[in-house]
Amino acid sequence: LDKSLRTTSIENDDTVIIYNRVPKTASTSFTNIAYDLCGKNRFHVLHINTTKNNPVMSLQDQVRFVRNVTSWREMKPGFYHGPSFPVIPLISRLRLVSYYYFLRFGDDYRPGLRRRKQGDKKTFDECVSSGGSDCAPEKLWLQIPFFCGHHSECWNAGSRWALEQAKYNLVNEYLLVGVTEELEDFIMILEAALPRFFKGATDLYRSGKKSHLRKTTEKKPPTKETIAKLQQSNIWKIENEFYEFALEQFQFVRAHAVREKDGELFVLAQSFFYEKIYPKVN
Repeated sequence: LDKSLRTTSIENDDTVIIYNRVPKTASTSFTNIAYDLCGKNRFHVLHINTTKNNPVMSLQDQVRFVRNVTSWREMKPGFYHGPSFPVIPLISRLRLVSYYYFLRFGDDYRPGLRRRKQGDKKTFDECVSSGGSDCAPEKLWLQIPFFCGHHSECWNAGSRWALEQAKYNLVNEYLLVGVTEELEDFIMILEAALPRFFKGATDLYRSGKKSHLRKTTEKKPPTKETIAKLQQSNIWKIENEFYEFALEQFQFVRAHAVREKDGELFVLAQSFFYEKIYPKVN
């Protein structure tokens, strides 16, 4: 293409990607890949910082946000990241224990920051054994509300209605939902589908610089007894059902996007083309 046409194409690109950040799901690692790529790939990255990290927006703020994204041309193309917005979130089964210790010991990303439960030395196993409220599933592993929407029922922990709504939204409203345990595959598929933003992301991740950016300090794996006790909770069962649903959907998408050869994953080439185009153009 002529240089002037390439410049015009980029300047007129109004693509917007919105990343739904679910806490403790490698979201920091992922967004830092976007920050590293934005200069080279020529797009903007914006963090949506809500008061007290509230995942629910007021109706008036929803209107303001939609107006901003629609009309803020100087920030297009743009990658927005924050809570409670589609299009490409990550979820994790490991969030429960990780978040418990994160509130007490923080992580290696901002080690000097004082956390809300700092000084509490009780292990996760001890908390579950004593029936403590700090390790209850509804406090530490709610991912369904982030996918359910702004209906009041979405925030009722253990709601079967919220689960089904979250499943519906995952399939119908999201471009891609990944799982933290398969983060590299998630990044690879995004690079293939959205190279305008994610060209070079897979190599960046594989280089190791961003693959494990943020680690919770002092995290101790729970015992089998602790896990068995948690699995008796109805909230855990419903949240786990949603995780399994998301994992199955991600694996389905991946199966139609990449192939494995000699232990390496490769993105499939374009498999469709156009023909019989009428009327004929001279």
